[in-house]
Amino acid sequence: MNRNIEIEFKTVIPEQKYYELLRIFDLENNIFKQVNHYFDTDDYTLNGQNIVLRIRQKGERLYKVTLKSQSEKGAFENHVVLNPEQAKDMIENGFQTRDFFCSIDYFVTFKVSLDNYRVSTPYKNGTLFLDRCDYCNVIDYEVEYEVDHYDEGLVIFKQFLAEHGIDYVPTKRKSERAFTCKR
Repeated sequence: MNRNIEIEFKTVIPEQKYYELLRIFDLENNIFKQVNHYFDTDDYTLNGQNIVLRIRQKGERLYKVTLKSQSEKGAFENHVVLNPEQAKDMIENGFQTRDFFCSIDYFVTFKVSLDNYRVSTPYKNGTLFLDRCDYCNVIDYEVEYEVDHYDEGLVIFKQFLAEHGIDYVPTKRKSERAFTCKR
């Protein structure tokens, strides 16, 4: 199991701003698709505790189950790489969380998927991500900035927004947005 702390800043952006940023950073040809398959208990206990549980699929062979716990200044992530058959079985039949993460013990089932068309580029001591998210007949766009240091990242993110004429709009996590169509 791999563990890391993810510090990210993000905001929803209009479609035209998404395409403008793709052009500015010359990223139009670098977009890749990843599918987030989200899991929770039947009564959404994990979501209620600001915990995200997903299997992220990249291509046909790469699957990773991630447990993500939110905090004020970042998220703790634990990852376990899965083989394709194992991941497909978990999506179809659910699974016991303790089989992968000893810190929680729930039986969870697949709730919803979100297709994320993502591109990334290094940007001022961090990584800039542009995402087009498709879920439940909804398409939205966001910009994320991931860094190692919260205070420095916040300053750079605010500068980025100002430089590109982007209003900060607080946004829900991808999982929460996708869950809205399942409740």
